Amino acid sequence: MALQERPLGRTGLRVSGLGLGLMGMSDLYGPADEAESVATVHAALDAGVTLLDTGDFYGMGDNELLLARALRGRDRDRVRISVKFGALRDPAGGWSGYDGRPEAVKNFLAYSLRRLGTDHIDVYRPARLDPRVPVEDTVGAIAEMVEAGHVRHIGLSEVGAGTLRRAHAVHPISDLQIEYSLLSRGIEKEILPAARELGIGVTAYGVLSRGLLSGHWSAEREPGGTDFRRISPRFQGGNLRHNLALVEALRAVAEANGATPAQAAIAWVASRGADVVPLVGARRRDRLAEALAAADLELSPDDLAAIEAAVPDGAAAGDRYAAPMMADLDSER
Repeated sequence: MALQERPLGRTGLRVSGLGLGLMGMSDLYGPADEAESVATVHAALDAGVTLLDTGDFYGMGDNELLLARALRGRDRDRVRISVKFGALRDPAGGWSGYDGRPEAVKNFLAYSLRRLGTDHIDVYRPARLDPRVPVEDTVGAIAEMVEAGHVRHIGLSEVGAGTLRRAHAVHPISDLQIEYSLLSRGIEKEILPAARELGIGVTAYGVLSRGLLSGHWSAEREPGGTDFRRISPRFQGGNLRHNLALVEALRAVAEANGATPAQAAIAWVASRGADVVPLVGARRRDRLAEALAAADLELSPDDLAAIEAAVPDGAAAGDRYAAPMMADLDSER
């Protein structure tokens, strides 16, 4: 396995060709084993992964604390920590909107630095655009924290091309974190061209569409409790059956190349350009090992065409989020 570095934008940030997303270790995908989660982070670091993505609202701070535990005794300077902020939660775990006010930015950052046990965050980004606050104000507040040394690079998440341009005019943006997979290709129309015009990288999350494209999901599996997929449109009834049929078509192409559906899906995202870094959300070492092997998968133009024929653009049944969550996405407006 060879994890080559990739640049994220033109701000000097370089990261491993695959990153590890930690959300599922604390929230939204059902119970997780903390010891196994820490072991998975260690395995990722040992394999050369340098980009670790978290959010201050994942598990209401627990995810940052878990990451801090996983990094004890490790060389902090070899790791790039990406943090999303701004999502508001209530004691029951519900969602109460987003806060991008400048004073809130600095407050969120102070708590993240303390929980992570570090003096700086490598990439700091609002999780969603706060419709009440101009993006220029939010980015300007982060820029002050860059000047003060608490943040190294500024990122954004799930914003459209126009917002990307406005933010970049205030301070150079390193990367845009946004869903990008065989089942979610909407960024290719306007957002990805705008990012490339501005020299902004892309960290692609949801590359396996919350497990749909992994090849491990089945129509009989019923997510329960607080698992996000319980209300996700793509996991419901006829939508799920349709989407799993696409996965079986992908499986046939993947197996012809000695790969799993997950590896083919990840490698496809990585093939979109040297400015695109897939984030994999593995919570266990075996799933991580499977995902990392995608870095060694060599896909020819014919292979990529076969993958896209198996899962055509726009073929997914159902939106990527439930309607209330879709309404929060500046990238979908």
